[in-house]
Amino acid sequence: MSVDLTVVVPAYNEERRLGPTLDAIRAHLELTDRGAWELIVVDDGSTDRTAEIAEEASAADPRVLLLRGDRNRGKGHALREGVLASYGRRVLITDADLAAPIEELDHLDKALTDGHAAAIGSRARPGATIGAHQHRLRELLGRTGNFLIRAVAVPGIRDTQCGFKLFDGDRARAAFAESRLHGWGIDVEILQYFRRSGWPVAEVPVRWSHQEGSKVRPLDYVKVLAELTALKARAVNRTDVRVALLFLALSTVLFSSRWLAPAHRYFPDSMQDQNQWEWFFAVTADNVRHLHNPLFTTFQNLPDGVNLMANTAMLGLSVPLAPVTWLLGPAFALNVAMTGGLAATAVSWYRLIRRRLVPHRGAAFVGAAVATFAPPMVSHANAHPNFVVLFMIPLIIDRALRLCEGTRVVRDGVVLGLFTTYQIFLGEEPLLLAALGMLLFALAYGVARGDVAKAAWRPLLRGIGVALAVTVPLIAFPLYWQFFGPQSYKSVLHGESGNSPLAFLSFAERSLAGSAESSDHLALNRTEQNAFYGWPLVALAFAVVIRLWERPAVKALAFTVLGAALLSLGLKFRIPLTDIVLPGPWAALSDRPLFESVIEARVAMVCAPALGMLLALALVRLFSVPRRAPRYAGVAAVALALLPILPAPLKAVDRADVPPFIADGTWRAYLGEGETLVPVPVPDAANAEALHWQTSADLGFRIPGGYFNGPWGPDRIGIYGPSPRSTSDLLRDVIASGRTPRITPAWRAAAREDLKFWKAGLLVLAPQEHDGQLRATVDALLGRPGKWVDGVWVWDLHRGNGRDPHKGG
Repeated sequence: MSVDLTVVVPAYNEERRLGPTLDAIRAHLELTDRGAWELIVVDDGSTDRTAEIAEEASAADPRVLLLRGDRNRGKGHALREGVLASYGRRVLITDADLAAPIEELDHLDKALTDGHAAAIGSRARPGATIGAHQHRLRELLGRTGNFLIRAVAVPGIRDTQCGFKLFDGDRARAAFAESRLHGWGIDVEILQYFRRSGWPVAEVPVRWSHQEGSKVRPLDYVKVLAELTALKARAVNRTDVRVALLFLALSTVLFSSRWLAPAHRYFPDSMQDQNQWEWFFAVTADNVRHLHNPLFTTFQNLPDGVNLMANTAMLGLSVPLAPVTWLLGPAFALNVAMTGGLAATAVSWYRLIRRRLVPHRGAAFVGAAVATFAPPMVSHANAHPNFVVLFMIPLIIDRALRLCEGTRVVRDGVVLGLFTTYQIFLGEEPLLLAALGMLLFALAYGVARGDVAKAAWRPLLRGIGVALAVTVPLIAFPLYWQFFGPQSYKSVLHGESGNSPLAFLSFAERSLAGSAESSDHLALNRTEQNAFYGWPLVALAFAVVIRLWERPAVKALAFTVLGAALLSLGLKFRIPLTDIVLPGPWAALSDRPLFESVIEARVAMVCAPALGMLLALALVRLFSVPRRAPRYAGVAAVALALLPILPAPLKAVDRADVPPFIADGTWRAYLGEGETLVPVPVPDAANAEALHWQTSADLGFRIPGGYFNGPWGPDRIGIYGPSPRSTSDLLRDVIASGRTPRITPAWRAAAREDLKFWKAGLLVLAPQEHDGQLRATVDALLGRPGKWVDGVWVWDLHRGNGRDPHKGG
């Protein structure tokens, strides 16, 4: 049967409108002489006279056909039945109310003639006219729902739900045959199919008038979103799901020693960082619970407090994980953040590599695994979630690449701005290093492909401008608070912290081939083993670059690795096995704003994803080699290069018990309103167990000192911990020397001033190394001995220690 046009009309309880609609369609088709046509009415289980009216029209004109359903299944099912029964070279689907007049078919028809595979009527494009509007509230809900639908499913199409669409017949039948939705979401599902197939779709402005009795309700947009979500879930590739689960398993194994008992296990290589991070999660959850300022707290460092925005509090995770912290504690929440965040980072790199570099899932998996579980990442997993939870970085890179394509610059710029804003609340230093890596790659790729750079720089700069316009208003106040608010500082003095060139060839402590003896002398500590990629991987990367040098992406990745490695050497470095010291390229950046606070050795972390991408490219080339022997030999070489850097689970030990004086709440009887509990020695970056006391006591008391970044001196230089005071320095010297100093009247006077400044209510000394010398020092400072209460020495500062806390004061 040769049919030029099929018109499909889905109908459910349309006895009042169907007759005039069919008459109008038939009249127009006869008047315009469109050749052979057919008109298919799909009755979707109506309970009124809809089917009878369609049968009467069919009896009068055999070109009108009726498909009758036994029950109501939804618009999607009706359209699928109608389109699959069609024969037309072109297929028009239109609602039974003819809100868009049939005469608008001419405009859609022209779009198909011009080469499009589909033309959809639009009420949102310039040139559309609305004869009769819906109620304002209904219209607002509809626009909001439509915005969400197109943002989630079909960006770029302004009106997905207008019931007036013309398709190429064969392509429509192919799309509807693959469709699965039964409800209103069918429109979006079909448009997605056309998009994936590369079939061009035109959005054509039409005349449209609201018709009373419409079957579309505001809540139907919610149903559409639910349908699309379910559809997207069903469409996820099972291999990709298995890859994600495997990454989650690898991440869980890495942190397994703490998952055994999150609240009672501690990573010793984190030094005091685990205490600090758990405290960050706890204080953020407390701020959320009580609607306090999330950017500041006085739980540490009373009375000055801590600027949380100027510290790595990771509000982007600690805020949404606040309910987990309330229910299961900050140690569990931190475990969730680090385990889940690391797995999400791997999935994000996998997605970027598959989308932008290699389609092969196996190669992409290896590349993402190297990017996520490389020795520097495992090293930071001991203590720095802000450097392992990097799932936003690949998304930012992908969005920047979309800007270079120049197709939807404004939209992609807005999304880039939102992504960047969120990353700022996850970690600013990783974002800065990522931007540095992207710049190195862009410079090299621009030189290798000048034609691409010439076409990309205008939309890229325009998109970055849009991103800044989005980001700046969102982060203006938090950044003002960070750099100019209470307890803000200018920069953190790290000293020289560059990598040794030998570190790149060595193995990290947690790598299969590594050991503490071979790695500790090449890094600041075990959380900063930033460059330990091992000589086999370095050699393999060099061979890959030589073999695939003709590819611009390989040249750019090689330049990125080399540039990041050189920058990470710091201000100066010594050539191995010689006494020759050379200036490092980091000197050009070290005193620049933002870079002045960066630990330059961390720039080497940029190498991890670049090396992963080089391996992904190499594996794809190997998989395409027709001969088995060289293919297997190449894959074996990759495996042998990666084997020595396979990570072992992080080491954890049983945590020191919180003294019963704190754990049982005995401290409550000693502290008055606004007073602090002063641990001995006063907490600092080297001794922050008191932060664990606080979190175990649900932040019931405040302390002086602590472990944080804050200002020091008139120039407000950033330091770790509180500004020094006489008493805290004295107690720290006792810990370091193990000797009891001679206490003079001047020391006692200084102690009285410090205790007044700290608003101290009591001092607490837990058993520890040199605790006898500490106790003798505090006895001498206060002029009276402490009392042993529930596992600690206590000095009550109220009225000469004369009250009985067990009698309520």
